[in-house]
Amino acid sequence: MSDQEAAPAASAAAPSEAQPASAAESAPAPEPEGAPPAPAPAPQPAAPAPAPPAPEPKKPKGASPGQPMNLAVDDVNDTSVTLTWDAPEQVGPKGLDGYVVEYCKDGTTDWVAANNKPFLSTRYVIRNLTSGDKLHIRVKAVKDDGISEPAALDQPLLIREILEHPKIRLPRYLREIYMKTVGQAVNLLIPFRGKPKPQVTWTKEGKPLDPKRVNVRNSEKDSIFFIRQAQRSDSGKYEITVKILDELEDKATIDLRVIERPSPPENLKLVDVWGFNVALEWSPPKDNGNADLKGYTVQKADMKTKQWFTVLEHYNRTSCTVSDLIMGNSYSFRVFSENPSGLSENAATTKDVAHIKKTAIIYKPEKFNTWDFSEPPKFTHPLTDRTTTRGYSTQLVCSVRGFPKPKVIWMKNQMEIREDPKYVALMNQGVCSLEIRKPSPFDGGVYTCKAVNLFGEASVDCKLNVKVPE
Repeated sequence: MSDQEAAPAASAAAPSEAQPASAAESAPAPEPEGAPPAPAPAPQPAAPAPAPPAPEPKKPKGASPGQPMNLAVDDVNDTSVTLTWDAPEQVGPKGLDGYVVEYCKDGTTDWVAANNKPFLSTRYVIRNLTSGDKLHIRVKAVKDDGISEPAALDQPLLIREILEHPKIRLPRYLREIYMKTVGQAVNLLIPFRGKPKPQVTWTKEGKPLDPKRVNVRNSEKDSIFFIRQAQRSDSGKYEITVKILDELEDKATIDLRVIERPSPPENLKLVDVWGFNVALEWSPPKDNGNADLKGYTVQKADMKTKQWFTVLEHYNRTSCTVSDLIMGNSYSFRVFSENPSGLSENAATTKDVAHIKKTAIIYKPEKFNTWDFSEPPKFTHPLTDRTTTRGYSTQLVCSVRGFPKPKVIWMKNQMEIREDPKYVALMNQGVCSLEIRKPSPFDGGVYTCKAVNLFGEASVDCKLNVKVPE
């Protein structure tokens, strides 16, 4: 062993051997008996506590934006991929600087940036790719100097053209006859689907289109059919064909009909006039305007005012009756034809004028059987016997009916009572009364009421007794 190696060993062993001696020296010596106690040693100051570690600087909030969401493939072919995604939930008040799209081949870690600068759109197309490659794709959000966690596709994407059968999505309003008025523009957008890019062709009645009349513009997803000013000659059935690889195809037919107003009806005649009615007849128009007629409109005009008023609208027959005309007036009539484009520009007018004549009115009273009310007199309430006291007026009452009104005669003891102030005879509504004023015993006797008319007579009697008070 060398001297340099032994020196450290010796120095290391020395303290271990000297440790008991130092311990003995440090132990307190026993105090002699009767000696005063030694003073307590002075307390030594405590060691200072270690300083807490300095806090790490916090990163400013919002330095790194949130992760883009819902990354998906919108389209893929043999040279490009179309991606879509949603903005991150945490963007901040200032918004994002944009997004960065990266991709790498499957089995490698060489990520390639698809865009040189960040962009703000949530849709991007990666172009100039190689068919057959499998790519991992991811998108990052960029804000200031911060970059978010990437949003990546779950599986590597195979770059190839996907075959999709062609399908024309014909709008519902084109599945029936499509009408346009002469002079209007025809602008149709026909969407379709299919991959790879389909070939689109148009024909009219099986023949190619006239480029002077029709303009067609095709894209990958739709076809635009345009006519600047439609004419009736443009009417017909147009067929669109979408074809892929000369084997797969889809067809749709559009029935275009260009219409205009019809011509007026023909041979309008005033057939008959009776009472306050007029009968009219006419023939359909020569030209229906390339559309089915919706009906006719009939109007009348009083020759005094010469103002036209509509009587019938959307009338489907070629004959009609106009009623409720005013007697004593004269009328003229006209008829319009109508199709989906509107009423005919002109109307067919009657050559003759209808005169509504006044008819004489003769009153014929209604015949009815008259009721014969003739009746001979008949007493409905007879006279009754009475007893009275001298000096007290009394009254005899009965009732009679008959037609004509009977004449009433009062008698006493078969003698007619004439103008005597002692007696007052009255008759009201068939009630006959005879008042005897302050009778005396001489006034007693048999009183008779007799009723007479043209058809007979009747009479009733009663006895009157006048008592003398004692």
